[in-house]
Amino acid sequence: MTVPVPTAETRWRCTLCGNLTRFDVTRSSRVVEYLHLDLAGEAKVEEREVLSESLESIRCRWCNAVDQVELVARPDAETTG
Repeated sequence: MTVPVPTAETRWRCTLCGNLTRFDVTRSSRVVEYLHLDLAGEAKVEEREVLSESLESIRCRWCNAVDQVELVARPDAETTG
């Protein structure tokens, strides 16, 4: 299933309950990270480059619907006629 990705003009909305704000997102990504370890061995990611990323599923936190999201316009998105 292809999961739509929000843009600057759009956001997710659950088609079953109307939720706009709470989702559990399962994603796969392939990244290259530059780790800096201090002398105690604590790691900190200082740089992160995403090589590829895909959304696998989205679950609504309100009604637990899986993959029932749609893209809707953000309220502040400019509309062009």
